[in-house]
Amino acid sequence: MSKLLVKADKGHGHVAHVTPQSAGWTYVGFDLHRLKAGETASGKTGDREVCLVFVTGKGKASAGGKELGLLGERMSPFEGKPWSVYVPQGSDWSVTADTGLELAVCSAPGLGGDLPVRVIGPDDLGQEVRGKGTNTRYVTNILPEGKPADSLLVVEVITPGGHTSSYPPHKHDQDNLPAESYLEETYYHRLNPPQGFAFQRVYTDADRNGVRELDEAMAIEDGDVVLVPKGYHPCAACHGYDLYYLNVMAGPKRTWKFHNAAEHEWLMKA
Repeated sequence: MSKLLVKADKGHGHVAHVTPQSAGWTYVGFDLHRLKAGETASGKTGDREVCLVFVTGKGKASAGGKELGLLGERMSPFEGKPWSVYVPQGSDWSVTADTGLELAVCSAPGLGGDLPVRVIGPDDLGQEVRGKGTNTRYVTNILPEGKPADSLLVVEVITPGGHTSSYPPHKHDQDNLPAESYLEETYYHRLNPPQGFAFQRVYTDADRNGVRELDEAMAIEDGDVVLVPKGYHPCAACHGYDLYYLNVMAGPKRTWKFHNAAEHEWLMKA
């Protein structure tokens, strides 16, 4: 199995855990809690900031000593928009499930910014359609660079069955602004219906001998997490199975500037 593919545990509890140390990088952390009604997930941010994303279900949340009430409404990631909570560094947080709840904990370094805890409701979220034809996908911006945070960028995407996404292939692994930014990235994948599968390839440019430093092609199943430390990272959803993914990105500068693969850039004009 690819070292870039993290299989979430089945059942309930703390089912996925990615740290900078386990991923072998510097910035992005990702955790997933799958809770039954009445169960609680909690944590302390320390020197990191966190975005709690209610992927599915409802729960009572608190953060930074504030009671935030009952959050969440959708019961499938393929319907509607999520509720989220931004939690700055130096804070604690807690979520107790009111229904079955899938809670993603997205984290990155805090930079000492004096940002408050805030609830990000569905009405706060912008949506856009990207691509054309069988490259069409639907994007919900949860924590884009135009909204306050120190390091985190968080977005979710729905790719219909038979479509491609994160395509034409692009990368963001060079700290070379304004042309390109360095951003580590995780993909948390869901499929509808859940017995389906999709594909993701993570690869770098070939050298003069045609050798790529990284070239991994993975079959993605419901609940999988993919690590993107560098390189291009397109996805393909198989016919009959829609693909959802939640992206977490962070790097030394909080901006998303990507570079398209030169040999495929003609697709942008087709």
